[in-house]
Amino acid sequence: MKKPPTLVVLQLTGGNDALNTVIPHGNSLYWENRPTLAIPEDQILRIDNQYGFHPSMAALKPFWDRGKMAVIMGVGYEDPSYSHFRSADIWYTAEPTKIVTDGWLGKVVRELDPKAENVVTAVNFGRGLPRALSLAGVPVGSVARLDTYGLLTRLASPSQRQSAIELFSCLYDDGFDDKGHLPVKPLDPHAAALRYMGQTGLDAKKGAEILSTVLGGYRSTVEYPKTPLAASLKGIAQVKLGDVGTRVFYTSISGFDTHAGQGPIHAALWTELSEAVAAFFGDLREHDADDDVIMLLWTEFGRRVHDNVGGTDHGAAGAAFVIGEPVKGGIYGEYPSLREADLTDGNLAHTVDFRSAYTSVIERWLQVDAKPIVNGRFEDLAFV
Repeated sequence: MKKPPTLVVLQLTGGNDALNTVIPHGNSLYWENRPTLAIPEDQILRIDNQYGFHPSMAALKPFWDRGKMAVIMGVGYEDPSYSHFRSADIWYTAEPTKIVTDGWLGKVVRELDPKAENVVTAVNFGRGLPRALSLAGVPVGSVARLDTYGLLTRLASPSQRQSAIELFSCLYDDGFDDKGHLPVKPLDPHAAALRYMGQTGLDAKKGAEILSTVLGGYRSTVEYPKTPLAASLKGIAQVKLGDVGTRVFYTSISGFDTHAGQGPIHAALWTELSEAVAAFFGDLREHDADDDVIMLLWTEFGRRVHDNVGGTDHGAAGAAFVIGEPVKGGIYGEYPSLREADLTDGNLAHTVDFRSAYTSVIERWLQVDAKPIVNGRFEDLAFV
C-alpha cells in the first residue's frame, strides 16, 4: 500500500548567504567580490567545474552524489524587500504584493484535511505557530521538546495532573451544547471568539494525547548530534515513524543574519544543519521510511554580493534546496549573474520565482492544486 507523501519544511532564519553556500568557483567575479570571505578553492566541495558546496556541507554532499538533492538557484521575487520581517512574510504567505494573514502551508493542510479530522496533520517543532502554517480552522501542534510535550506536565502528581486536565477540558468548550446546537447567536463576535478559543484548547489537548503515544515504540541506532536542530529533526522522525497521520512538519534554524563574523558562524551553522539532516534521513532509512518524505529548505533572502570585510549585508535572490529519495537531483534555475550591471542594488537578481518551488512541492508531491495556494500559475520545476 502506497504511503501518503510527507513534507518537512526547514527554515534558515536570517538570510542565508547563497554565494558561499553554492559557490561559483569557476567565476572570477566570485573571487573579486569576496576578498575576505571567499572559501579557499581547495576546500570547496566541487559538484562540477563551475560550482561547489561550502565545506561544512560535507554530510549533505552524498545526497547530491546520489541524485537526491535539488538546488534551486536564484530563487526570489520581483521588487525584493530587504526587511527580514517583510521578506519572510512574503514567503510565509506566497503573496509578495500585499499583506495577508493566511499561510501557504496552512492552506495546504486545509486541502489535505478539509474537515480538520486529525489535529496533528501538521506539526511544528519549535515554539509558537509559524506564519506559514497560520490559517483559521487549521489545527497545528507546536512542540518544543517531544519528550516533555503535553498539558500541565510540570504537575508531578498524576492525580493532580488528571484533575487539572479535566478542568482544562471543561474550560475549553467548543461552544456547542450536548445536542450539537449553538446556544448563542452565531453572529455574536464574543461567542465566535470563545468558540475559537475553545476549539483551539481542545485541539491542543487532543494533539498532546496523540503525540504522547509516539515515543514508546521508537527505537533507532542512529546517533543524532547534540544540537537543537538535530533534536527537532529527531522529534519529527519519531512522529513520522509513530504513524499518527502527520503530513506536514515544520522547524527552523536561526543565526544566518551574518553581518559580521560570517566565516566561522556560517560554517558552524551549515555543519549543524548538514549533520542533523543527514541523521534524520539516516533514521528514516533505517526504518524503511525514507521513500515518502522530502525536505524543503528555504531562507527569506540571500546576501549582498560584495562582502563588507567581516560579513555580508541583506541581499535579494538566494538558494533553496529539496532533499529526499523521491527527489530528482540537480541544479534548477539559472545561477544569477555576478556582473555589476546585472545586479540589483548590489544584489543577485532572482531567476526563479519562489512560488515555482512551492508549486512543484504542492502539486507534484502533495497532489494538491497549487493555484489557489500560491495565488497564480508558476513554472513547475519538476524536481520530484
